[in-house]
Amino acid sequence: MPRPEGLALVVLIIAVVLGAGLVWLWPGDELDLDLSTIGFADEVVRGEVVSSEVGSCSYASDLECLQYEVELLEEPAGIVIELEFPNEPGQPMLDPGEIVFISVVAFENGVVDFQYAGKDRVPLLLAIAGIFGLAVVGLGRFRGLAALAALALSVAILIWFILPSILQGNDAVMVAIVGGGAIALISLYMAHGVGPLTHVAAIGAFSALLLTALLSWVALYFANFTGVTSDESIVLLSVVDVDLTGLLLAGIVLGAIGALDDVTVTQASAVMEVRKANPALGSNELFASGIRVGRDHIVSTVNTLLLAYAGASLPLLIFFTVSQQSFGFLASSELVATEIVRTLIGSIGLVAAVPITTWLSAQVASRVNSE
Repeated sequence: MPRPEGLALVVLIIAVVLGAGLVWLWPGDELDLDLSTIGFADEVVRGEVVSSEVGSCSYASDLECLQYEVELLEEPAGIVIELEFPNEPGQPMLDPGEIVFISVVAFENGVVDFQYAGKDRVPLLLAIAGIFGLAVVGLGRFRGLAALAALALSVAILIWFILPSILQGNDAVMVAIVGGGAIALISLYMAHGVGPLTHVAAIGAFSALLLTALLSWVALYFANFTGVTSDESIVLLSVVDVDLTGLLLAGIVLGAIGALDDVTVTQASAVMEVRKANPALGSNELFASGIRVGRDHIVSTVNTLLLAYAGASLPLLIFFTVSQQSFGFLASSELVATEIVRTLIGSIGLVAAVPITTWLSAQVASRVNSE
């Protein structure tokens, strides 16, 4: 039976391997990409809407347009530009005083073009993030603060390692496993500290992560996906040489990490608490109790995954419903089949994490004295 010391050694080995992977796959110098070919602006500046009205379109007097004047707040500050949009659904609705982003595009002949890029939602996002942080710290106290720090480090790994490494041509699946594994370890140990519970959760999460990667590779191989499922993927191919199929697989692996952390910690914690409540229970009884908790957890988590993907793709699902095509045809289309594979493979990884983590927890908890 595994001992706490043995689990700690396994986690240490995993950490060393992941550390070596981070060094090996760490991105070098920033890529020098020509983004002008796909319409990227030279820079984006902030501006304030100073007037808003509805009038005749400049290009057709019989049509109605939304017309705005925006004063730039950043260099070249003070310039007032005019924006015009057709008065129809989907066009920006702006009020005087609103802050917006304006893209600046400079042409070779010296002409500078200003275009609307979007609303400045940073203050709103910061406010929501602040409320989120207060809620987490208010309930979790020190652990909540540690969880927020782990979240920040996870974002840093994603931005500074995973994305640049994939862009520089490294194998997307290896990058996802290394980066995702590092995120899982950092999140678990920063949020829950060093101890048998965290060791068990880390091993369970990493085992299920490897299984998810393997199953994803097999599924994508037989499905023969191209990875071209959106306009963004086509644009990406025009500026950088990247394996879209590998990128798709990496996305499945990364998408499973958060749920794996949740499931493994819950299982390990449940078994440990049962052991504290009844120190007389042996490993078999602890395993049975943990599995009962795991069944309920998995049912709700799988449903959460399905609804999360459905919510993100709701306009597309409605469009397919209106098209009145057969279910077989719609499900076989790469756009829908990709999400189906993503959901099912991720769910299989979660299901596998339950017995692995529960068994390890039961073995360890039966050896640890109740506090």
